[in-house]
Amino acid sequence: MSASAERDRSSRHAPPEKGRGDQARRLGDVWRWLGLSGDAVGTNSVARRTLLYCYAIGMVGGGGSAAINVITFRHEKPQYGLAGPIVWETSSWISFLLFLWIVWVAFRLAPPWARPRWRLLVHAPAALLYSLAHVGGFIGLRTLAYALVGDRYEFGAFLPSFSYEFAKDAFTYTLFVGLFALIEKLLRRQALIAAPGQTLSFDIRDGAKLTRVRLDQVLAVSAAGNYVEFLLSDRRRLLMRSSLSALESELDARGFLRTHRSWLVNARQMTALRPEGSGDFTVELGNVAAPLSRRFPQALAKLRGGAGL
Repeated sequence: MSASAERDRSSRHAPPEKGRGDQARRLGDVWRWLGLSGDAVGTNSVARRTLLYCYAIGMVGGGGSAAINVITFRHEKPQYGLAGPIVWETSSWISFLLFLWIVWVAFRLAPPWARPRWRLLVHAPAALLYSLAHVGGFIGLRTLAYALVGDRYEFGAFLPSFSYEFAKDAFTYTLFVGLFALIEKLLRRQALIAAPGQTLSFDIRDGAKLTRVRLDQVLAVSAAGNYVEFLLSDRRRLLMRSSLSALESELDARGFLRTHRSWLVNARQMTALRPEGSGDFTVELGNVAAPLSRRFPQALAKLRGGAGL
């Protein structure tokens, strides 16, 4: 390969050079990825709506649970009075709402469908962090409430008390990761049903630049550092700052399959499936050849079965 050709190949996979607005664009990318500003990664605001719906569920469900617990305390342990249970349950509910964002960030880092699967291990330290924040939050609120009436709050021996709280927090953490995943999936399907034209195009954003392409022009998407590269049927290669997993969650309903930790392919554009030995394959999509790892047997089964073709 000539030196000029090698430089051209490298430049296609290199991220754009930093400009004066690069830091601002990165911050904007983070906010969009979290679903807190503008559109979510891609073409709609599903991430933001998912977060808002789950916070609403947390406010209503958590508030209802707190009220029921206060009533239970009042009935079963009247010696505690009414003020104590109200402070305990309300402080736990407020702290839960204050730190639910930890669960959200962990979900965005490793949704249940994340590849490779080892990324799901992030939920173990995230659940511990959430529980520490939740417990620390309600201890602080209870200490303040007690101090206002000239009393002192005692949490008890930390390890046994925290172990008890962590068991409950781990359940809450798992429940809300599941809620985030379920609601996001439902909202994406609803968006496709309500506006089926969205399935025909996709907005590729690179900073302030937006390129709208038809999805049947996108043959594959590959990871390129902090960017992804869209490989189009007209041989264009367009970069967008995003993770491949974020795009996978949006494009899986539109006929795209994860065939490799670094590749998504448009199943409708597959022209051939070539075995490479040891269970690996190459997916031919017009002028693009994408790897299909043996670690993605579901993708192989769908391509062999003609799913999406």
